[in-house]
Amino acid sequence: MTNQATCYIGVDVGLTASKAAAFDAEGREVGVVHARTPRTSVTAHRHDVDMAGLAETVVSLLGDLAGKLAADGYVPAGIGVAAHGNGLYPVDESLRPVGPAIASSDSRAQRIVDAIEPEAARRLAAETGSIPWAAQPAVLLRWMHDAEPEAYARTRWALSCKDWVTSRLTGVPSADYSDASAFGMVALDTRAYTPTALELVGLPAADLGRFPPLRESGQIVAGLSARVAELTGLPEGLPVIAGCMDCVAATLGAGGRAPGDVTIIVGTWAINGVVVPAATPAPEVTLSALMPDSGTMLAMEVAPTSAANLDWLSSASAPHRQTGGGVPAADLLEEAATVAAGAGGLLFLPFVNGAPEHPAASGTFLGLSAVHRRGHLTRAVIEGVAQYHRVQLDRVLASGADVGDRPWRLAGGGARSEVWAQVFADVLGRPVRRQLTSELGARGVASLLPAALGHSDVPWSVSDTDDLCVRPGPAREAYVRQAEVFDRCLTGMSAAWVEIERYRTAGFEPAPAASAG
Repeated sequence: MTNQATCYIGVDVGLTASKAAAFDAEGREVGVVHARTPRTSVTAHRHDVDMAGLAETVVSLLGDLAGKLAADGYVPAGIGVAAHGNGLYPVDESLRPVGPAIASSDSRAQRIVDAIEPEAARRLAAETGSIPWAAQPAVLLRWMHDAEPEAYARTRWALSCKDWVTSRLTGVPSADYSDASAFGMVALDTRAYTPTALELVGLPAADLGRFPPLRESGQIVAGLSARVAELTGLPEGLPVIAGCMDCVAATLGAGGRAPGDVTIIVGTWAINGVVVPAATPAPEVTLSALMPDSGTMLAMEVAPTSAANLDWLSSASAPHRQTGGGVPAADLLEEAATVAAGAGGLLFLPFVNGAPEHPAASGTFLGLSAVHRRGHLTRAVIEGVAQYHRVQLDRVLASGADVGDRPWRLAGGGARSEVWAQVFADVLGRPVRRQLTSELGARGVASLLPAALGHSDVPWSVSDTDDLCVRPGPAREAYVRQAEVFDRCLTGMSAAWVEIERYRTAGFEPAPAASAG
């Protein structure tokens, strides 16, 4: 190309993969690069993230993307970062990590949440729109206070994932309203940090000073630092905005902006959100995140119970001790398409990563028999994921959130697979419109840049064609019956999960070998 064109860069950091993508003035993707998100350890309850490795990964991605854009004649106008919300990315006065970050899927601090009185939890929910749970920064800060007091003392800034990345790009600590409100740290009436979340876990109100000043998601934080500019080939001083939580970014990328819009994201986490007025009393949901439009927020039920289960099944087919490999998820889904609704009576409870509302839960197949093959397993997994999305959406609908009559937007792995999208429509009993843009989170945060830079305040459009709308089909009745069984099994598994959790955490000695004589 000889004529240079403006583009906007969005970075989306997930728990399993990180992406950097660029979009033209109409919101069309013009370049994208991917990498695995580095972790230092993953156990049943402890999910750590290598902060330095993550920053290096993002910088490397930006360098690769910059080279592609330069070759194609595109000039970046700015950068926005989105990433998983909650968790804790602690840094010192010089913005250096004080240890590994704690991911949002972590549950090591569950005992702290269990000690919170129900009335106190309701008070936090009424004030902020979010209930206390194990991976909130305030809860994890208290865990650090107790378990790693030296790291707690060294922590100057308690950052979110996207704020950590933004600080590495700019050298400036920042926070935005979407992340902070989803932490349960922002009072909806004052739009200021509230000490309530800290008080609930026994931390002093002075710890509010560990959280950076709040900014609007589209507000410019600073320019790209000279060091990062040298490493990436991007221009020094390139504007970097505060960015937003990935749930909000993906919702924006899928076109969910109007009150009543429902967006279902089938990713590592299940995200089930509806856009509602930003006011108190908030709908009674797990968490609410303020949208860039200050008059609205995203009321959500979320859990690490979605496509991560299919990823597990894919990797579980690899030989023992082999890193990587396994049967690709796309191949598994092809097999699942050949299996009738109901997976031959096999049921799956999708908790390979647990769930905040079921602390002891683990991934569970029920009804397994000798007649079942891999296709049945996959079909049961995708049906179980859809059924738990239904459970969460039922909770959203019962929370007082007003839902429009438009088709619900389906994004992520469930949208890209025709068979999975049909399962969702059948399980939910509602039309779903597939959103096939590959990088919704990056697109959503990048869509804030044109207005932030004074280029345009017209939102990017999304495809709402009828051929992407999937309606409930003949399997709907079978899934209604399955839902009844699923809900009863979900309720009845609590005691068994607790027993398994005790067994798993207590440790055991192998039985002595039998004597030969």
